[in-house]
Order: sequence, then structure tokens, then C-alpha cells
Amino acid sequence: MSAEIKTLSSKVVYENKWMRVREDAIERPSGQQGIYSVMEKPDFTVVIPVQDGYVYMVEQYRYPVEKRQLEFPQGTWEENGQADPAELAAGELQEETGLLAKNWTHVGYQYLAYGFCNQGYHIWIATDFTMTEQNLDPEEEGLTCHRIALSDLDEMIKKGEILDATTCNALGLARLKGLI
Repeated sequence: MSAEIKTLSSKVVYENKWMRVREDAIERPSGQQGIYSVMEKPDFTVVIPVQDGYVYMVEQYRYPVEKRQLEFPQGTWEENGQADPAELAAGELQEETGLLAKNWTHVGYQYLAYGFCNQGYHIWIATDFTMTEQNLDPEEEGLTCHRIALSDLDEMIKKGEILDATTCNALGLARLKGLI
């Protein structure tokens, strides 16, 4: 399948260890030309740690929205953007919550915001835990872990208290597939 939009040229306009932003000169099938900005980021994982009707969530300050937010453990390893998704999920769960899970179920893969970003994410369910210590990255300073009843989580989402789209999407997909 060929691309519907032709790339005429591409240049990197910003780059750091977490992302790269490029600006592409493009041509649509009609011949109309324009510019498309694309953010490139490595894929990440989101983990739904669930057991006995409870989930484990993390709360951290999210600088862009200037609020502390609850969400499922999630992340990527910038130094290894090609990490195995299962290994990444286990690593992120242990780093952020201290939990080691014996059982893993892959729920699916989604794109985060494909209108401007190529980043996607794997969704996992983790169960049967052993508790260890958190191993937070410097960027995760202040992150806390919370055990929340699934029924309470549903109400929190309905009330607009959980605003992380990835968390809401992951939970919804897991439920649609009958995994939770």
C-alpha cells in the first residue's frame, strides 16, 4: 500500500532524549502542498495491575497540566526505544509500584495520538504480585502508588477525576475483551 500523502522533504526541528520533532513538506493526491509536523517518540507500555477487585495506580505531578494525576503505571525506556514490550511492562510496573507480577496478559496495541505523533503503546494486565521496593527515575520524583477498588475507579472516571486518556482507554479495552 502506497502512502496517500507524498513527503517532499523532511527536517528535524527539535530533538532531545525523549522525542524528535520533524517538519515535512508534503503533497496531497490533489497536488496541494503543505507542511506536516510529526513528533517521533518510542512506544510505551501501560499496565493494569489488578487483583481481587482492586487495581494499583500511580499518582504524579504532570507538569504540562500543572496537576497531580492518577493513572495506570506506564512508560518507556528512552535509552532503549526498541525494548521488548513485555520486558518494558514488567520493568515499569516494578519501578513505579514495587510490584512484581507472575501473570501477564497482553490486551492490545493502540496509538496515542496519530494525528501528530507516531507513538503507540502496548496494554497489559498484570496479576499475582510480590511486593518489592519502588525504583523511581529522577523524572518520577514524588510519584505515589495507590490501591483502588475497581468500582471506585469506575466512579472516578465518570466524575472526571481520572483524566488520563491512556488509562481510560486501557481499562475500556480490557473490559470489552472480557479480561477484567
